[in-house]
Amino acid sequence: MLYDQVSNDIKEAMKARDKVRLETLRNIKKVFIEAKTAPGANDTLEDAAALKILAKLAKQGKESAETFKQQNREDLAEEELAQVRVIEEYLPKPLTAEEIEAKVKEIIAQTGASSIKEMGKVMGVASKQMAGKADGKMISDIVKKLLA
Repeated sequence: MLYDQVSNDIKEAMKARDKVRLETLRNIKKVFIEAKTAPGANDTLEDAAALKILAKLAKQGKESAETFKQQNREDLAEEELAQVRVIEEYLPKPLTAEEIEAKVKEIIAQTGASSIKEMGKVMGVASKQMAGKADGKMISDIVKKLLA
């Protein structure tokens, strides 16, 4: 499980005195614990939910880095990106635009969608199948393109 892997990697980062990695992993674990103790979670955290959390943290880190760059704070931007790189080690390899398009075509064929009005049906299936592997906006753009 990802939760256990992160816990073990915290110990390794402490031994290696890897400050950035340790700080990032501790933050991940904190968010995981919050998710485990949320009402209705029954003190469990499935890997699928953990991957969603990691994808969200990576996205937030990239957005923060972008903001820092706009404010000419390269030092802070680099710090954020270093943490994002640690988070991305736990995420599955992202799909390319071509791979996303191929999957979306399959889903459109399965659902029988033929117009933009059925985008919601396609997006529901696509978002589930590609969770953590593709950005929601990119999936949405490809679905729009193919259904238009």
